[in-house]
Order: sequence, then C-alpha cells, then structure tokens
Amino acid sequence: MVPQRSIRSTTRAVGVGLHSSERVELTLHPAPPDSGIVFRRVDLPQAVSIPLRPESVVDTRMATTLGAADVKIHTVEHLLSACAGLGLDNLLIDVDAEEIPILDGSASSFVYLLQSAGVIEQDAPRRFVRVHKPVEVRVRERDGEKWARLAPHAGFRLDFAIEFDHPAIDQTAQDYGFEFSMPAYVREIARARTFGFMRDLDAMRELGLAQGGSMENAIVIDESRVLNQEGLRYDAEFVKHKMLDAIGDLYVIGHPIVGAYSAFRSGHALNNALLRALQADADAWELVSYADAQQAPACYRDAAPLRL
Repeated sequence: MVPQRSIRSTTRAVGVGLHSSERVELTLHPAPPDSGIVFRRVDLPQAVSIPLRPESVVDTRMATTLGAADVKIHTVEHLLSACAGLGLDNLLIDVDAEEIPILDGSASSFVYLLQSAGVIEQDAPRRFVRVHKPVEVRVRERDGEKWARLAPHAGFRLDFAIEFDHPAIDQTAQDYGFEFSMPAYVREIARARTFGFMRDLDAMRELGLAQGGSMENAIVIDESRVLNQEGLRYDAEFVKHKMLDAIGDLYVIGHPIVGAYSAFRSGHALNNALLRALQADADAWELVSYADAQQAPACYRDAAPLRL
C-alpha cells in the first residue's frame, strides 16, 4: 500500500508573523494515523483546535486564514505547501499567536524543520482525492479575468500563469508547468519566496498587513527592479511562488490530489473556491487508497524526498 506519513519527533521554530510582526513560536508534533493535519492555538486560556478542510478557511486576503468560532490562524499556506511536498498526512501544529511565522518567506524552512524531525511511514493507507471530471471557477474583476481548474490526470500536475505588467517580473517566466514529485518539489519549488511591491507597502500597513515584511522574508520590488541584494533564487521565482501557494491552498482539502491543476492569475480566494466547487459536485471526485503501491501514481510512490 501507499502508507500515511507523519514526523518522528517534535520540532520547534520561532519567527515573526508577516502581517502581524508578532513573535511566534511554532511547535510541530507527530500525530497518529487518520488524525489528519490539525492546527491548534495554544496561547488562549483553553487551546482551540482547527481541523484542515476547505470550510475552515475564513479569510483569503493576502494569505490563507483558518478559523473556528472567533479564533483564527493566518498565513498557513507555506507550511501546508511543505507538508504536501513531503507527503505528510498527520501532524499537530501548535502556534502561540494568530499567525504562522513567515521565516524566510518560502516553504524551505518548513521543509527543513520537518525533515529534521524525521518523516516516518505509518501503518495505514494514504487516501487521495482523485478528480474524475473538470471543475472550474472563474471571476472577472476590474483588472481582468482570473480562473482556476481541476481536471483528471494520472498524477498531480500544476500549470500556473501570472500577469503583473511589471519590468522586474516581465523579465522572468510568466508561466510554469510542474509534474509533482516529492524530490522535484524540494528541488524546484520549496525555495521560492513571497514577493511584494514597495508602492503597495504603505496602503497594506494602514490595513494592518505586511507589518513584519522585510527583505529577510520576501522579494521586495520597486518601480523597476528587485531590491534584494542577492537577487532571485530561481529564474521563475515569482510564478513558482504562486505555485507554492497553490500547493498549500489545495492541501486544505486534507489529502493529496490525483488530478491536474491549472490557473491564470489565481490566488488564495480562488483556490479555496475551487476546492469548495469540487466538493460540491459528488460526481467530480472520489476518495481512494491504493492497496498495491504500484497502482498509485508514480509521483506519490517516492517515500524519500531530497534534502534542501
């Protein structure tokens, strides 16, 4: 069978929230089979758990935010992307503030934390969301059309296109296709950082956003160029980061996807709307497991992801 996976031991990290600028301590615990990925706020008089599912997403402005009652946890997408990239099914995530720390602005620090804790197989079959027919969401806004789509595929493929009309971004790849595997994720996607424009910074901070943003945890762009002294980590870092976000946003469904995701200018809101549209159509998907690992998509058979 293709087994479920968790981490071997507890691991911790301390950082700041990208939007809140608050100090945050993050603790990742092993979890038993079939428990899923659960976020828990431990700074409250009584800890509050938030299970991973599309309906738990309560805000998508500049990040994916999970919530239960009046309790929220912001900016979960990079950590979830790392969990998807390493094939983790069961994890208890404790956080002592409203936001997951941004660390270096990519998923690579989370990949390192999880790999350092040790990734282990568990005695239970992994369950996959297999897409049976195309599902698409599309919106038209003042700045143009955006869309995201899931369709049948014998693996997990992502195709993403961006459009920013900015000199620094236009010099890089505007679209990127990626056939998922754990080693390829670690090598090609995990290190892509979030990015932001100097022109938007004051307006964002007036809204309480990007309070903790800096060139230590984001690519910063002025009217014509990247300001970070070290430049870009990948030639296609901008579109790769949007793909990194999408991988995390899609993992909110709680299982790896067997299907093809394609998108044009999609973001957190549209990605979550796509998951909800998929779930709403019972004929469009099913939950499957593979008793014989050789029957599973090849991209999910590799149990030894590369280290960063």
